[in-house]
Amino acid sequence: VQPLMESGGGSVQTGGPLTLSCLGAGHGHIWYCMGWFRQAPGKEREGVTTTSPYGAINYADSVKGRFTISRDNNKNELYLQMNKVKPDDTAMYYCARGRGPDCDMDSADFDHWGHGTQVTISS
Repeated sequence: VQPLMESGGGSVQTGGPLTLSCLGAGHGHIWYCMGWFRQAPGKEREGVTTTSPYGAINYADSVKGRFTISRDNNKNELYLQMNKVKPDDTAMYYCARGRGPDCDMDSADFDHWGHGTQVTISS
């Protein structure tokens, strides 16, 4: 199984855009649910968004209307387009592959993880 590697994190001001990428999300993962999770200091890891190989997409209420997940299997990448970011979006963001094609937002249902990329939003 090809490893997953996130990139694109950094420091952004409130209201700005930021795009995260996950390399490795196509090769060997094309028929699996893929998702983005995040973990802020002192908090549990939470699901941000997931996408199934059939196009079904889930978003956490906190990011609906601001974040967009997409996958390009030809480029072997998964993306997270973040718009109108807020200080509460500050966290380590992880790309993950589910155990099968069906998606939910429970991290226990994901078995392959990247090492994460840090996103810091300043007010």
